Amino acid sequence: MFINIGVIGATGQTGEVLVELLLGHPNVKIAHLYNSGTGPKSTQVISDIFPKFKKRLELPCKKPDFLEIKKDCDLVFLALPHTVSMNYMPKLLSLGKKVIDLSADYRLKNPVIFEKFYKVSHKDKENLKEAVYGLPELNRAKIKTAKLVANPGCYPTCAILGLSPLVALGLADPDSIIIDAKSGVSGAGKKLEKEYLFSEIQSDFRAYKVNLHQHAPEINQVLSKVSAKKINVIFVPHLLPIERGILCTIYVKKAGNAKLKAKNLVELYKKFYKNEPFVRVKPFGVFPRIKDVAKTNFCDIGVKDFGSSIIVISVIDNLLKGASSQAVQNMNIMYNLPETTGLL
Repeated sequence: MFINIGVIGATGQTGEVLVELLLGHPNVKIAHLYNSGTGPKSTQVISDIFPKFKKRLELPCKKPDFLEIKKDCDLVFLALPHTVSMNYMPKLLSLGKKVIDLSADYRLKNPVIFEKFYKVSHKDKENLKEAVYGLPELNRAKIKTAKLVANPGCYPTCAILGLSPLVALGLADPDSIIIDAKSGVSGAGKKLEKEYLFSEIQSDFRAYKVNLHQHAPEINQVLSKVSAKKINVIFVPHLLPIERGILCTIYVKKAGNAKLKAKNLVELYKKFYKNEPFVRVKPFGVFPRIKDVAKTNFCDIGVKDFGSSIIVISVIDNLLKGASSQAVQNMNIMYNLPETTGLL
């Protein structure tokens, strides 16, 4: 079986990584590549933009062409900046295409919250209702039959996977969760802004958007659903002077009735994720680092019990499990392929 794929936003950071993954996927044919339609050059060959694709992929990358998509594509990936995907989604779905959106446009179910954090009114509230949140470890059954998958954010993927066993089993005090998250600079995309220049980030480390980051409501939305209780985390992201990777150190108070021993906590996590091909729980007393998961689709987790508190450390590659490879994992689920296809 071959899946004919279109990628809109192929020239961005996640788009480039996505194209690389799709090239190595045994069940994929890349039919068309498109840019956002707003750049200075309307058409360029993808191997001129990214020379590593020379003699591997020589497709033109141009403004989106819906007639081509209708004729040649089964599924379309949207690797576009936030607030842009909703301009394309209604048309793509009207053509009967499956869509995986790597932006934040369809993650938040409440359009009021979306507007608060992304500073624009949502243009496609009807399809927002139908979007399936694409975290396979929690939502596999719905992803399988979805027409529109909202690929999760990078910080939320790391934090939610780290916390889900505790909140699902009622072991965490829902008012106590603190997420101290650190990301490489590739999480900011290709913005030409002073604060992301090499000279600004090298030999430095800083917090930003302290408890105001747009990923906080996404984390709250998912964890509240998992726990069946309202959760509002304290979320503080930091910028690391490295290219890629996320490490979340999560602090949680135990729920009043939670009686756990340290080694039992590790076993609990292993049992919760025992059927998950891309979640690895570290042995008791061992904690993950970014190098363990760089350039993979894995999320590694370490946990420790401190009497009345629990510390969870989770790590992912923000461009892969936090974006492009998770999108491919979702595609595999949608087409009933082994989830690891093209990812191991």
